[in-house]
Amino acid sequence: MPQMTQKNLFNEAKKAHLKTLKQYVPVVERVHGAHHPEFHEVRALFDEIAGKISAAGRARAQLEPEFLRLREVTGGYQVPADVCESYEAVYTMLKALDQAYHA
Repeated sequence: MPQMTQKNLFNEAKKAHLKTLKQYVPVVERVHGAHHPEFHEVRALFDEIAGKISAAGRARAQLEPEFLRLREVTGGYQVPADVCESYEAVYTMLKALDQAYHA
């Protein structure tokens, strides 16, 4: 896939999900962090991704290590059975960002 199309896919995913993730991630961590301690690392990784995206401006942020670790921590974005829809939405949006980044 040409670089421009790849960049556009990721930009569209950022536009679609980043603002919502910034709202949901802290809330999900507060609600579920005690029973799902792995989510603390999910939040740290998301914060790092968001920071790198912001710092990169129009350039492509280098996010490979963060997405790799997110896939490890989340078991490939597998949603635990005992969580709310917001938790599931966070994993769905993170997976969409990951896929767009690697498209």
